[in-house]
Amino acid sequence: MGRAFVYVILGGGVAAGYAALEFTRRGVSHGELCIISEEPVAPYERPALSKGFLLPENPARLPSFHTCVGANEERLTPKWYKEHGIELVPGTRVKSADVRRKTLLTAAGETISYKILVIATGARALKLEEFGVSGSDAANVCYLRDLADANRLVNVMQSCAGGNAVVIGGGYIGMECAASLVINKINVTMVFPEAHCMARLFTPKIASYYEDYYESKGVKFIKGTVLSSFEFDSSGKVTAVNLRDGSRLPADIVVVGIGIRPNTSLFEGQLTLEKGGIKVNGQLQSSNNSVYAVGDVATFPVKLFGETRRLEHVDSARKSAGHAVAAIMEPEKTGEFDYLPFFYSRVFTMSWQFYGDNAGEAVHFGDYSGHTFGAYWINKGHLVGSFLEGGTKEEYEAIAKATRLKPEIEDLIELQKQGLDFALTVSQKPPLPEAPPLKVSNSSLVLERPLYAWHATAGVILAASVAGFAYWYGWRRKRW
Repeated sequence: MGRAFVYVILGGGVAAGYAALEFTRRGVSHGELCIISEEPVAPYERPALSKGFLLPENPARLPSFHTCVGANEERLTPKWYKEHGIELVPGTRVKSADVRRKTLLTAAGETISYKILVIATGARALKLEEFGVSGSDAANVCYLRDLADANRLVNVMQSCAGGNAVVIGGGYIGMECAASLVINKINVTMVFPEAHCMARLFTPKIASYYEDYYESKGVKFIKGTVLSSFEFDSSGKVTAVNLRDGSRLPADIVVVGIGIRPNTSLFEGQLTLEKGGIKVNGQLQSSNNSVYAVGDVATFPVKLFGETRRLEHVDSARKSAGHAVAAIMEPEKTGEFDYLPFFYSRVFTMSWQFYGDNAGEAVHFGDYSGHTFGAYWINKGHLVGSFLEGGTKEEYEAIAKATRLKPEIEDLIELQKQGLDFALTVSQKPPLPEAPPLKVSNSSLVLERPLYAWHATAGVILAASVAGFAYWYGWRRKRW
């Protein structure tokens, strides 16, 4: 027994929802599209799980955060998929894939065939056992990757109000869950091996601001060490966390956020893999031209930096999904995916956004004792990354535009002085023909205009050449 579809999306996360919406906008017919998901619900906005879902009062619950509300688009409920003739296959695990035969085999034994496959399998949370520590199956040890994890975390939190939480990991999940635990009146200690929180993105100065704020909320930080073992009671619950530095922390709940790993196992040996993900081209197309990959699982060319990257963030999932569908449905009208890496977070009353790349030298600006501050990253003389906390919509848009322009920077001290005003100024400049670097008035910063000056030069040379030829030709005609 089996079913056949023109298009199949494998995975039911954020990317699947945005891909489905784009398919309908581009005229997919009823019955042509199928979404296979291990989760029992229609695609939803995963960021809600570490934010609104964990609030003690008026928490977010489905159907309120089905995709695509995160991008201010319509909410795609199960009814929406039915009305648009899209076959949702929830609660279904695919155990094998054959890209040559274009088939997927489910755990229940059903074969689903396709003409075009979109891989949106996302990633799974890394488990403690992968680092030599057992205890993930304890009732009060929680991860956060899907709706089932979130429900479990809420139940455990509610059972230990006023108790002690140990958060393992200082990245996105660790920081956002720690904030939610505090809001739920639980004492929090964060443990991570790095020198500061969000080490993959934050500078020490930026991290210090957030750590100070968290400490003002009662959060304790233990850095430079890792979990070594748990202590359990007779029922199998964790009662304490032992660290490699010899510390012992009492625990009523443990939240683990130590990274993710892309779900590529179905396609190993069938598709080209790179940097942990499925390698795709600028159309999000894999080494098999009938297979596309989007979201956390895709390693794609980032044109802005001239290299391939695999990005773990909801914005990349949303936009790569839309672009892949455009490339599938209208390839002749779809250019290469030109994505500006974007990350953001909202915790407590704070909100930050980051664009680009945190490579090179960081230049901090703003009031780090106040509410609005940021940083630029300068690499090989150009602005390549921008971070801003506490900005307005217009200010966030300005740092995004400035980062995409990659202006040349000559004076880092002047850049620091101008701070956010630099991005606001650059972002408001209209596109100009290329010319030599232009100094900003009253500063020694250099902004690189779009490189088209050589067009004008070439035009002058060509015109002079034509005129010269015409003169020579006329002179020769007289002699004939």
